[in-house]
Amino acid sequence: MIVHRNVVLVVGPPLAGVSSVIAALRDRLPEHSVLEANELATGEAPAAVVFVVSATAQLTESDGALLDDAAADTDAVIAVVSKIDVHRTWRAVLDADRALLVQRSARYRDVPWVGVAAAPDLGTPVIDELVATLRAALGDDELCQRNRLRALENRLLTLSARLDGDVEDAAPEARLGVLREERAAAVRRFRLDKTERAIAVRSEIQQARIQLSHFARTRCAQARTELQQDATAITRRRLGRFADDVRRQSSEVSDDIQERAERHLADLGERLGLTVEPPTPSSPAIEVGAAPLGSRGAETRLSMLLGAGFGLGVALTVSRLFADVAPRWVIGGAIVGAAIGLAVTLWVIGVRGLLQDRAVLDRWVVDVSAGLRTAMEQWIATRVLAAEAALARAAAERDAIAGAQTDDEVTRIDRQLREYGVRRARAATIRNRQVPLIESELVAVRTDLDELSKKRPQLWPSESFL
Repeated sequence: MIVHRNVVLVVGPPLAGVSSVIAALRDRLPEHSVLEANELATGEAPAAVVFVVSATAQLTESDGALLDDAAADTDAVIAVVSKIDVHRTWRAVLDADRALLVQRSARYRDVPWVGVAAAPDLGTPVIDELVATLRAALGDDELCQRNRLRALENRLLTLSARLDGDVEDAAPEARLGVLREERAAAVRRFRLDKTERAIAVRSEIQQARIQLSHFARTRCAQARTELQQDATAITRRRLGRFADDVRRQSSEVSDDIQERAERHLADLGERLGLTVEPPTPSSPAIEVGAAPLGSRGAETRLSMLLGAGFGLGVALTVSRLFADVAPRWVIGGAIVGAAIGLAVTLWVIGVRGLLQDRAVLDRWVVDVSAGLRTAMEQWIATRVLAAEAALARAAAERDAIAGAQTDDEVTRIDRQLREYGVRRARAATIRNRQVPLIESELVAVRTDLDELSKKRPQLWPSESFL
């Protein structure tokens, strides 16, 4: 409840000359109390407000807010431009300030403006017009009623603003915007993370397939080279063990490739954060049969023929040598030549057979290596496919957990948004129910104020003074 006191309140921005105007008014109006803003208690309002601004510069936004606060419950307002004795352009400043106040609020349209010099450096104070205007305002018989109406208008406006503020406080737009952004960010983050995880799984699986296939080909090629070298240098003593060596080498290659694949897939799961053990398929089927060293047929007969011819030639050569050098040893030379020819024949047949066996074993090694490579590549494809399925299931489970967490977060945000919506709807209902009453009362109050304003005396300063 506002209590109007029969006092004059003088307010203004710093350095506007408020203290000088207060001192001059107290001296010229001893019958009235002239107060500063801090001398009024809360809930008290003056009978009239003197608003002092300097002729140095135009009004600012903060100056207008100061006047709005001081004259909120008082209808009688007099505006003063001070220090007109040292500022010759004060009339232009006055006109500009008057236009700014009218632009700020229509209630300031009829506010009288006065130029004063309350404490001039030279000459007597120029305060008469302000005193006369203030006395006329205070002497108005309807001032009390106008001030009561102005206080009522301010109370109605404050109530309307409070109702609007209640609607805003019930669901602040800033908070609603933050919640909506959080909701959109949560959904966007889940979708982006899910897509990135799926891309990471596919990329890692493809890289694993390529790397493991390359390792299998390289390891099989290395084993083939080693076995071919062994086949090239093999002797007859090792012919029977060569097939076992090939089987052992193939088993070692298979074990190395399987171990490398298992280790690589385990590391892949750790990198992806999917600690899951994919199902292990059956071991690769590697079959290494016996070496094809059976009867050679035509090759054997050809070797015997060539060996016999080569041995016969050696025998004849030795016999002729003995016949020419020592004729008495012709018979012995023939026997020695025959023996040497037979030995050479057997050696040629054996060497030719060994070379033939080496060639057969070399081709056999190539075939075994090709089969080993095919089997290992097929096993790797099956193994990586099984790992991909297991990782996909683990990724789906992880996405389901992340999706549930995102759903919980979205549900929480939606619940807060609904609560804010309910609060706003409730506050808006209250406001919509009371605003029409407030507006109708405001219309009545402003109508009464307009009628009283038409009846009040003219408070404008004389044209001669301006």
